[in-house]
Amino acid sequence: MRLDIRIPIGALFAVLGTLLAGYGLAGGPALAQRSLGIDIDLWWGLVMLAFGALMLWLAWRAGRGSSGGPP
Repeated sequence: MRLDIRIPIGALFAVLGTLLAGYGLAGGPALAQRSLGIDIDLWWGLVMLAFGALMLWLAWRAGRGSSGGPP
């Protein structure tokens, strides 16, 4: 069984992105005031979540294609 490095990387980024985006949503406007009104935690959390989802999707797609054909 081969370990695809995209699975733990994708899971890590997805979990951390979810936590960061949740913190950005729960933080309120007081935290956004320090960064010129832009909710940096929310946006970077969403970027990290999207990257983690991309890594997991690529790992799933690679695993699905390699098990069906002849050696």
